[in-house]
Amino acid sequence: MLKQISIYAENKKGALEHITAILLKEGINILGSMTEDGADFGVNRMVVSEPDKAKTALEAEGYLVSVKDVIGVEVEDKVGNLNSLLKNLLEMNINVNYLYLSFNRQSGLPIMVFCTDDVWEVENAVKERGFRTL
Repeated sequence: MLKQISIYAENKKGALEHITAILLKEGINILGSMTEDGADFGVNRMVVSEPDKAKTALEAEGYLVSVKDVIGVEVEDKVGNLNSLLKNLLEMNINVNYLYLSFNRQSGLPIMVFCTDDVWEVENAVKERGFRTL
């Protein structure tokens, strides 16, 4: 099971750079990320090397941060693998709230990071279908 931090930040020039500078200062590696923008505020979702340390450092700088369990599924880098994962989830009646791409630095394979309502149950179901989770 992966832990993701969600950082709520004002949608203005330099905001994302400021967040990454805080993580850099703390020696925290960003392993995957996705940014959603809104009119005034955005949500920056990241899988990082030390989520609790990242949360503490970002909160100290005034950011609203949450930590959440997400699922990482390693897939081969070939045509159709994302569709195969999503088809299996659909067959299991599992809704994907959002997903984004990361990479396993050890194997070099893509990792689909996704959020769903019951991550523990879904992680077990995905494993039973033969997918490798992190």
